[in-house]
Amino acid sequence: MTRVCLLGAPEVNLRYELLSRDTARAALSTYALGEPYRNSLELETVSVGAAVSLLNDLNWYLVRFVDEALVQSPSISETEWLSRKLATAVREGELRPEETDRFLKVYGVDDDELLDPMFLARVDGQVPEYDLYDVDETLTVRVTEAEFGE
Repeated sequence: MTRVCLLGAPEVNLRYELLSRDTARAALSTYALGEPYRNSLELETVSVGAAVSLLNDLNWYLVRFVDEALVQSPSISETEWLSRKLATAVREGELRPEETDRFLKVYGVDDDELLDPMFLARVDGQVPEYDLYDVDETLTVRVTEAEFGE
């Protein structure tokens, strides 16, 4: 299954904002919703295409209430997420899955809260260490070259 994770903007309660609006609530009603990180919403879809389609359907809300929309497909990586733009590029055939792993945005994770991200480039198959905070866990997001360092 392909997972989608929406990371809420700091000034909003993401679950409330999405589920209090009829269109967003209807679009999300068939999914089991989780909250893996503070102020986030996670669900499973059948494919990268279905994930991107759902994100497109929710775009009005994403622009207003979401900082990041992420997609994770086991056919691409079991542990790393894709940014929405990267997932869309894969879906559209603009990039092959094996071409998605160079540019990364890595968040520190502390007590279910995502900390400031670092932009890192994979070198010789290795990911440089996240060192903004002393954390035991990180969340790695593959991004497009254009998103790298935004």
